[in-house]
Amino acid sequence: MEDIVEPALVICDPHHHLWDNPGDRYLVEDLAADVASGHRVVSTVFVECDSAYRTNGPPSLQPVGETEFVVGADPEGLIAGIVGFADLRAPEIEDVLAAHLDCGAGRFRGIRHRSAWDPVIELPPSHSSPPPGLLGDPAFRSGIAAVGVAGLSFDAWLYHPQIPELTELARAQPDVAIVVDHLGGPLGIGPYRARHAEVLSAWRAAMTELATCPNVFLKLGGVGMPLFGMKWHHNPASTTSEDIAAAWGGEIRWCIELFGVDRCMFESNFPVDRLSCSYRVLWNAFKHIATHASVTEKAALFHDTATMVYRLVDREQP
Repeated sequence: MEDIVEPALVICDPHHHLWDNPGDRYLVEDLAADVASGHRVVSTVFVECDSAYRTNGPPSLQPVGETEFVVGADPEGLIAGIVGFADLRAPEIEDVLAAHLDCGAGRFRGIRHRSAWDPVIELPPSHSSPPPGLLGDPAFRSGIAAVGVAGLSFDAWLYHPQIPELTELARAQPDVAIVVDHLGGPLGIGPYRARHAEVLSAWRAAMTELATCPNVFLKLGGVGMPLFGMKWHHNPASTTSEDIAAAWGGEIRWCIELFGVDRCMFESNFPVDRLSCSYRVLWNAFKHIATHASVTEKAALFHDTATMVYRLVDREQP
């Protein structure tokens, strides 16, 4: 087992899930065990994942059940923020946002409506079945505006060829805080696997344009997803923090230079990234990647940017 790197460094983990699926369970007790594995994680943000929807009532309000589930599962408040789902194209979007806020016990912070779609790779569709061009849909953009009016942020999960669409959206909605999940989704499977240099070149060009939008923030993580092209999921127990830092450190440090520490935050993406490594190893990897950052820069990357963007209050720190 790896020793903890910089165990005193305060962390907000701004991206994890909870679910109880057949053969795949990750609930609050599992999160708490990971948090207690050595790193100083003082708060987290739950991000929507189709859990515990209401089974009756109007379909547009059924995702509010997920917010109720998280609040009920975590009375201690480790999960300081909740990002839920709402169909941003729904005519009643204002009512759906209000329902999330009413049920969120002061912790509801934003919406994620996944737009990840690609014409050449085959992946299981998400519950929202995003069509191509979703981010430019007038009804969707109206919903984004409603998110901003409600004082909420928008989490974007997409693949790297879609980044220019997100840049257009961010420029059209400059008052809405947009958080880009998982490095903007640089694909490494299917036909993209053999085109790694080409993918990174296109991804860098698109990210450079996206970074010109001051309302856009970036989550540094998701690198344990097989979608990104690594093969650690074949033997996750053997994955080391040095492996992860060597594979992704250069691109992540480039992102930090591009966006600045005040617009970047490390994320676990657990339990998805558990496919490739442990929670302990993943945060060690991030600390290796940021080893040359100053104390102030590390505070931003590991805690302060996340708590600022999601407007969080930590539990009493250990």
